[in-house]
Amino acid sequence: MTSHDDGPDLAHRRPEGVSDETVEALGSLSKALETTERARGHLYSFHQLTGTADLELDRAVELLRKAGHPDWAETVRTQVLGRNVIPGHWTFQIVEAYDTTYYRPFKELEQAAVEELADGRDHLYEAEMKEARRTAGHPDHTARPGTGPRPGEGDDR
Repeated sequence: MTSHDDGPDLAHRRPEGVSDETVEALGSLSKALETTERARGHLYSFHQLTGTADLELDRAVELLRKAGHPDWAETVRTQVLGRNVIPGHWTFQIVEAYDTTYYRPFKELEQAAVEELADGRDHLYEAEMKEARRTAGHPDHTARPGTGPRPGEGDDR
């Protein structure tokens, strides 16, 4: 049996009256938002990689000129350097539109759902999964941060 002191902290305990179905639904909503966070990170990678490539084109134009290929240098400069990645958009505009149109509303909705349906207690699904999978008494299966051994303590290897 696990005491309250050994279990999850209050912020990760299911509030009174919150059903299994609600915890599961909020867990699914959270997982979807986490996937969106990853997609947003990839979008920022796309933004930075495209910008880095565009800046490298300055060097390519300069090197083509130095190598005696002014026509090719001018073609690269006028046809690719600074070009929109989709009509009317540089990558920063795509990131801004994604954030405004999709990411922020999704994040706000998920936070509002957690606030209303679980008294603002986030990650209940994961906290309950952790509690179900912990091995009681094992030093690396503690319920909360800071309750286990310090690095190097109890390590006989």
